[in-house]
Amino acid sequence: MTEPVDAAAPRPSAAPGKALEDAAATAPKDAAASGQWTGDPVRVGLVGAGPWARTMHARMLAAGPETELVSVWARRPEAAAETAAPYGAATAASLDELLGTCEAVAFAVPPAVQAELAVRAARSGRALLLEKPLGPDLVSARALADAIADAGVVSQLVLSKRYHPGTREFLARASRSTVTGARSLYVHGAFLGGEMATGWRLEHGALLDLGPHLLDLLDLAVGPIASIRGTGDPRRWIELTCEHENGAVSQASLSGSIRVARARTRVELYCEEHELVYDSGELDPEESWPVLRREFAEAVRGRRTPDPDARRGLRLQELLEQAARTAL
Repeated sequence: MTEPVDAAAPRPSAAPGKALEDAAATAPKDAAASGQWTGDPVRVGLVGAGPWARTMHARMLAAGPETELVSVWARRPEAAAETAAPYGAATAASLDELLGTCEAVAFAVPPAVQAELAVRAARSGRALLLEKPLGPDLVSARALADAIADAGVVSQLVLSKRYHPGTREFLARASRSTVTGARSLYVHGAFLGGEMATGWRLEHGALLDLGPHLLDLLDLAVGPIASIRGTGDPRRWIELTCEHENGAVSQASLSGSIRVARARTRVELYCEEHELVYDSGELDPEESWPVLRREFAEAVRGRRTPDPDARRGLRLQELLEQAARTAL
């Protein structure tokens, strides 16, 4: 028998352009959803002005009350200004100027750019809100994680699914189960065209972009992954076989290059007691952002290590590297 994940009925997500236009209107709703916040908002600077920076990072950080978007810096000044304008944020002329305006930095840039610039931000003493993967390869990811540890700054990883109440309920149920095996997939068609078909995604494919999400869930829900093997082409379709420390085996299918009506993320756990299924189609992604914002602000104000952080990102990068090496 399938044990369902408790989740509210999904609401359709706005298109990127519509989300940007309605950003200011959504702020009061997000503030209320995040609960009472009595401290000063964390002043956050945003590095990046691409589609993900505009439709998620800027909108989330500006919604408050836990955070305040104070400045945006990007390689293209006009894009930075377009991202900052709806929220009354400043546009920085350089990374150094942005660092001078904020106490925390959010990154929404390609992995290679994040791996370089986040090291500078960490050494300046700023807290970091990082995207996955940490870097384009294990060497750069380890260098960033080491820089964060050396600087002693707070880091938090935007594994967006982890902040959804439905995901947390699934993981809690999984922790009380004895898993024998698992099947999972994360597929969509965003790499076929549109704003998300960016250079680094087309070059590295689904393994670096989608892999962190699915491997994170399998590592937590089934048990720590001991080894991983990959087969296929990450730019088209890649299959991963994971052997877990507890003896369980799981499969993961990844692709960003197939025509489907909507993105699909599904994890099926086959346990001694029951079958447990996680399906993102039952979840509203908008419920993740107030949780992410609140927990980042609490970590910065409390100077404590959140979960997931850069160390978790490095763990996932090690798995990605092993999968990529065996797939070649």
